[in-house]
Amino acid sequence: MEGTYILVIIISAMIGFAGAYYFRERITSQKMKDAEDKARMIVEAAERKSEALVKEAQLEAKDRLFKMKSDFDAETLEARAEVKKLENRLQQKEENLEKKNEQVELQQKENLRKEKELNKRDSKLSDMEKKYNELIDAQKEKLESISGLTAEGAKELLIQSMENEARHEAAGIIKRITAEAKENADKEAKKIMATAIQRYAGDYVAERTVSVVQLPDDEMKGRIIGREGRNIRALEAATGIDLIIDDTPEAVILSGFNPVRREVARLSLIRLIEDGRIHPARIEDIVKKVAEEVEVEIKEAGDQAAFDLGVHGINNELIKILGRLKYRTSYAQNVLQHSIEVGFFCGVMAAELGLNVKLAKRMGLLHDIGKAVDHEVDGAHADIGAKLAKKYGESPKVVHAIAAHHEAIPPESVYDLLVQAADSLSGARPGARKELLENYIKRLDELEGIANSFKGVSNSYAIQAGRELRVIVDGGALSDDEAMLLSKDIVKKIEEMLTFPGQIKVTVIRETRAVEYANK
Repeated sequence: MEGTYILVIIISAMIGFAGAYYFRERITSQKMKDAEDKARMIVEAAERKSEALVKEAQLEAKDRLFKMKSDFDAETLEARAEVKKLENRLQQKEENLEKKNEQVELQQKENLRKEKELNKRDSKLSDMEKKYNELIDAQKEKLESISGLTAEGAKELLIQSMENEARHEAAGIIKRITAEAKENADKEAKKIMATAIQRYAGDYVAERTVSVVQLPDDEMKGRIIGREGRNIRALEAATGIDLIIDDTPEAVILSGFNPVRREVARLSLIRLIEDGRIHPARIEDIVKKVAEEVEVEIKEAGDQAAFDLGVHGINNELIKILGRLKYRTSYAQNVLQHSIEVGFFCGVMAAELGLNVKLAKRMGLLHDIGKAVDHEVDGAHADIGAKLAKKYGESPKVVHAIAAHHEAIPPESVYDLLVQAADSLSGARPGARKELLENYIKRLDELEGIANSFKGVSNSYAIQAGRELRVIVDGGALSDDEAMLLSKDIVKKIEEMLTFPGQIKVTVIRETRAVEYANK
């Protein structure tokens, strides 16, 4: 029983295995068939798609070929039209050139005809000119034979006559004008003085209130001005000096009455240009540093001046004021150098007279101290200087000598006169205005030479250091009217030939002497 049961189980298992194998084989064959069908369908679809792409590419190629052919035909038509236009324009130009050539030929023929006519006229005019010259020459010969004078002689005689007549008339006019001027002497004198003051003030202010800073190029002007003018405003505010930027090439003008501030502004601007960094903060920093350096330099200049003259015990504040004169000029002289020179002259003259040399030098050194602050304080510099000296403990003699050196108050001692004399000597001596002694002497000789070159001058003398020329004329050779004209002629020739400072007074002196003898 158990064996049968086992056999049944074995047979059932074998049948099961056989069925499973059969079904697996069938499923596998079905899958293979399905895969083959799917592959065949994919291949067919790919073939259909490739055929469609080939057809599409062929159509696109045909379209492009057609479009290119159309574009080519259109461009060909345009090119043919442009060529046609050019041919028409060339044909028109050829026709115009032919017309112009015809006109030029006609104009050349007309010019040749006119040239022939002009040549004929020129020959006729030459013949007529020759005839007229012969007639004029014949007429001159007749006139010369009648008058007994040549043409040149008659011309000189006429010119001389007219010149003498004109000189006499001019002398009369000048004499009349001078007489009228004498009648209004007070009015004319005031007018002349006002004119002289105006001319003098112009030169003086320009000399003492303006400094010039050279620039590397004109582009630097824009950097100095800055955006919307902020740099130039900062510089003017920091220094108190006006900057004038105009059309002057590669230059900036600094204008201000305070010479120390003007020097600070000048040095600050030079450093800013060298540094290249120009902006308000940098400007303030540079101006501050330069101001400190200038103050130190001022103190050193004052100390050095006092040391050079051997003057001691001057108040430190007065020394600083004295040092500021280094940046002050007067009549082209540096005032500090002028003060040292006056102190030296005072000492020399005091030594010759047996006076106190140190006191005299002290007075001379401090006599122009007021010029250091005369732009800040009202009044004459002599009065300002006396007040400063008194304020800083100078003796009454020194104070009075400073106040009296321009005779604003009368001198009280010989020291006051020494300061006046030394001041005049330093300002008026040859070379005070940077003029060499040789040039000074040469100018005096030239002055006398100009006067002696005129007819009727017997002698001439240049006096007052060349500021006046006195001319002695022969009374028998020139009249009073001619002597007056002579002074005008000498002045004119001096102005044309010489270069000189200020003015030169020309005085012509004519003397008539009548000598008789009484006999018995």
